[in-house]
Amino acid sequence: MMLSPNARTVLEKRYLLRDSNGRPAESPESLFQRVAADIAVAEAAFGNSPKPWARRFLDRMAEGEFLPNSPTLMNAGRELQQLAACFVLPVEDSIDSIFGTLRASALIHKSGGGTGFSFSRLRPKGDRVATSQGTASGPVSFIRVFNAATNAINQGGFRRGANMAVLAADHPDIEEFVRAKRDRGELANFNISVLVTDDFMRRAASGEPWALVNPRNRLVMKHIRADRLFDALVEQAHDSGEPGILFRDRIERDNPTPGLGAIEATNPCGEQPLLPNEACTLGSLNLARFVRTGGFDTARLEQAVADAVRFLDDVLERNRYPLPAVERLTRANRKIGLGVMGWAEALSRLGVAYDSEEGLALADRTMAAVSRAARRASQELARERGPFPNYPESIHARGAGFPIRNATVTTVAPTGTLSILAGTSGGIEPHYALAFERRVLDGEVLAETNAEFARLAREGGFDRPEVWAHVKKTGSVRGCAAVPERIRRAFPVAADVAPEWHVRMQAAFQRHVDSAVSKTVNVPRDASKAQVAEAFRAAWDAGCKGITVYRDGSRPGQAMAAGDCAGPACVA
Repeated sequence: MMLSPNARTVLEKRYLLRDSNGRPAESPESLFQRVAADIAVAEAAFGNSPKPWARRFLDRMAEGEFLPNSPTLMNAGRELQQLAACFVLPVEDSIDSIFGTLRASALIHKSGGGTGFSFSRLRPKGDRVATSQGTASGPVSFIRVFNAATNAINQGGFRRGANMAVLAADHPDIEEFVRAKRDRGELANFNISVLVTDDFMRRAASGEPWALVNPRNRLVMKHIRADRLFDALVEQAHDSGEPGILFRDRIERDNPTPGLGAIEATNPCGEQPLLPNEACTLGSLNLARFVRTGGFDTARLEQAVADAVRFLDDVLERNRYPLPAVERLTRANRKIGLGVMGWAEALSRLGVAYDSEEGLALADRTMAAVSRAARRASQELARERGPFPNYPESIHARGAGFPIRNATVTTVAPTGTLSILAGTSGGIEPHYALAFERRVLDGEVLAETNAEFARLAREGGFDRPEVWAHVKKTGSVRGCAAVPERIRRAFPVAADVAPEWHVRMQAAFQRHVDSAVSKTVNVPRDASKAQVAEAFRAAWDAGCKGITVYRDGSRPGQAMAAGDCAGPACVA
């Protein structure tokens, strides 16, 4: 794989082995060899020689066709050997549970994983505490404790811990939770999301009362108007990008093991709903690598899917879990999450607009093909290795199909740093901008310019100062007459894409994904609260499992800023 300067910077800062003086002790090529060889060791347990699989896994990574989640790249073949990115931990209504979970999350963060929690079981602020004759401080106070602890833990020397805090919309402290990040800098190590039901969304639409229920005794504490709570959600999301919304009933319809309990939380970016004490390993295919004239090389893509599913199942064997309870449940369900990145780049190469019916139809067909191939690969593994242990009690056992190795197979993650390594666009997002600065690695700034657009500009004769001046000012070329119309249509950036198209694209992928889809509806700085509200409603109507809306500039120090770098000299 031809690595860009930015990719090499990220590898050196975050992933490569270091010597006692802190200097990189392996090359990027050696990293991929280390990971491939370690994961392929799992093949021996099933009577296979690891060597050919190590070669195959290495080829997929080295060619930039597939990359596993960051902890696998960091830790495979090393002493830590913690390979999972996503964890959800239980938070029960007792001091022992709360601080036991805090300790567990510290171990996970130290190993490079991210954690999600539902705080919905905690009694509300002011509620009685019988053992001490005092009153409870409420979920938000404990979220602050978790945030402070995370702040003190550096993930394996590579990055700070990431968390998701979820609170059910009927919790008595929901209004405080919605406003918890109103002050800039509060809960900086957390994303927060409200877990809403279909009933809440219907009541919000009609202005009906909404009951707030004490989780300790299930008694109604008071009623509020559902539309006013919805409006508060919208206002805060418009102001700072949070909270996001998770749609509980939609998530639960896809819960593969409902007999084990309901899903109440996700990983930090929202794409992986999990049971308490469950983990998942993720990986992503770079769709841009499979583009051929007029479409995708479907046969080659399907073979890459099969190899990636096998790789991720082998990761489950090689993983050294930080907690026994997590190991037991994760091995019993064997959830994996194969997703995609490079979607915007693939569309641009094909000359298809992201915000078009053609783009949506292609998304539907492409993810359907990936999902079918992934399910087929997991069934083949079940023939070789047996289905996941909880298969008989799962929804998969209700059908007539052959048993499956993994309770879930597909997920679409944001692929922030992975997409930098692969030199492509993140997840299923549109291009953020054609030139921008990306803030990563505890403040380091990486200048990026869209290499495909720069190439077409050189070849098409519009590599001119006025074009780059327009890009520098806006990040986009949609309004630049010096660029051919077909190129303008094929290279929309996030701010060019109306919220409706963001949501419809997310829904097109979600139809074919077992878990969920990480997607941010990026809207311009001048977007209205009404547009945010409509995006929330549209995501629910379209069958998405969650939604995050981010208004450009609404948060200081945002991860990406358009227009700060432009021109061929910035091409990485």
